[in-house]
Amino acid sequence: MSTLYTVIALFAILATGVNVAPAFAQIVDAITVTTDQESYNDGDLISISGQVRERLSGYPVTLQIIAANGNLVTVEQLDVSEDNTYGTEIAAGGALWRSQGEYTIKVLYGTDTRTAETTFEFSGSTGQIPSGKYVPVEGNPELLVGYSITGGRIVSIAPDIPAKSLIVTIEPTSDDGGQVKLMIPREVIDARNGADGQSGEDIDFFVLVDGSEVDFDETTTASERTLTIPFEGDGSQIEIIGTWVIPEFGAMAAIILAVAIVAIVAVSARTRLSIMPRY
Repeated sequence: MSTLYTVIALFAILATGVNVAPAFAQIVDAITVTTDQESYNDGDLISISGQVRERLSGYPVTLQIIAANGNLVTVEQLDVSEDNTYGTEIAAGGALWRSQGEYTIKVLYGTDTRTAETTFEFSGSTGQIPSGKYVPVEGNPELLVGYSITGGRIVSIAPDIPAKSLIVTIEPTSDDGGQVKLMIPREVIDARNGADGQSGEDIDFFVLVDGSEVDFDETTTASERTLTIPFEGDGSQIEIIGTWVIPEFGAMAAIILAVAIVAIVAVSARTRLSIMPRY
């Protein structure tokens, strides 16, 4: 008889529209965010990951890192994967990371009600580029590409101007291959739908590993595009093809070259005048 009363009571509750959940059910947060460590030093890679309760079509996760002094040091937009997770790696250090203390990571997904944050301790930065974490672009040593790599080491990064591409030469250290993550400033290479290749909306890069097209992951900010590219154990060259690539010599080098040419012409003119016979 008690069983019958229980069934009747349950039907009565459902009829009123009350949401009945099992006692063990837990309401998960709309979005979560975590780091792989609680503290970092200058030059470390910060691995950030999280999960959303439900995917929102057309909405990326907006991530901000705020320094101990309150300055905004990083902003990124991250895609949510099909399993409702997201993640990125960020190199700690540089001019905006000088402050020592507690840094805050804030994430927002779609609306102001879907937010989360976490903190980590940072030892402060000298403002210099962490050694071993960046590679200069050949012909433009003032331009640096950030990276992290497993299963190999980067030998060089060079522009191929006619192909509008960037050539990354890798020496594998594992027969199983590996993965490289490249944080490429837009002033090095870009892919956009504008007529000049440097304006308009972003379009996808075309990536080849030893001549074969490969799938890759990408995240973007206003200043850089970050590509995560797999390579095989015998893979040695990655080509990233865009719509614009920096010339072999940067703008400053071009200015210096132009000044040098003018100086040489001026000196030559004076020399010719000085050796001409006077009447």
